[in-house]
Amino acid sequence: MPAPNSLEATTPALSIQLLNFSAKDPGRGGWHSLLAQARACDEAGIDRVVASDHVVMGENLEEYGNPKVGGTQGGQQPTGPDGQWLDPLTLLSVVAGATTNCRLMTGILIAALRRPAVLAKSLSTLDVLSEGRLDIGVGVGWQREEYEACGLEFEGRGKRLNQTLEVCQTLWSQESASYHSDDLHFEGIHTNPKPLQEGGIPFWISGTINKSVLARIARFGSGWIPWGPDAMNPTEGLRQIREVLEDAGRSTEGFQVTSYVPVATNDDRSLDLGKTMAAVGPMIDAGITDVRATLPVPTEYNAALDYLSPIVEAFRNTVGR
Repeated sequence: MPAPNSLEATTPALSIQLLNFSAKDPGRGGWHSLLAQARACDEAGIDRVVASDHVVMGENLEEYGNPKVGGTQGGQQPTGPDGQWLDPLTLLSVVAGATTNCRLMTGILIAALRRPAVLAKSLSTLDVLSEGRLDIGVGVGWQREEYEACGLEFEGRGKRLNQTLEVCQTLWSQESASYHSDDLHFEGIHTNPKPLQEGGIPFWISGTINKSVLARIARFGSGWIPWGPDAMNPTEGLRQIREVLEDAGRSTEGFQVTSYVPVATNDDRSLDLGKTMAAVGPMIDAGITDVRATLPVPTEYNAALDYLSPIVEAFRNTVGR
């Protein structure tokens, strides 16, 4: 049975990225607009709100545009090294208390920076308190300084991420849990509460399709967050994912994929809702289950609700909900 307030995996969803970062300190009370936007998303019927992650920022931000270290070609960070970044799990915990229906997602959480057992408890707590509304997008990140600041090696971060996900799923699925690896051992460990969602909290794996990412998806993934060149055209990547899922004996039914809808604007830069929604149908036909929109959502609750409500209505009409 799905958890309360869950969204069926086969139902096309519309998601909004909360801007939990700022180039400058917004000052006391300056972040309150995020909660107003989240409440408006919930009331308007947005299916999922998403928050991103940086624990620290180094000064070599040009590496974000370097695919060799996990960046994306030509990419630019939205802030400088002194940018403000709210912790996504703390933010989503506050959002959970201010909303009722929308799902809560990280896009992405650099999960390997957290100790696995502590992360497992934090996530299961948030899932229980949000009544089963949590999705966790995870990736290895691109910034060496974040790993160094946490006392971790940048090299081998993919292996560390795999261990983190494996420990979380072990603790969530076993009442008396045991785990053994080269650097982590425990026996007869109990952690409760378990996540409210049957099977544990869904992990959405981020990355450009390669051997390591495909293996991670096959082992742990309930969804995929395309990255790099795959973000522009995820169709081929999704085909490969379906193959590895089948090879691993997993059903491809219900596997989720997110992608950004191209947002069309009028000459005055206002949203061209018709042209924007015209791109949604082909995305759904291609296998996208979560359509993410980057929109200038007003910061005041009533204005945000007025702005988002017709967008949700148009989306649902487009996808037949």
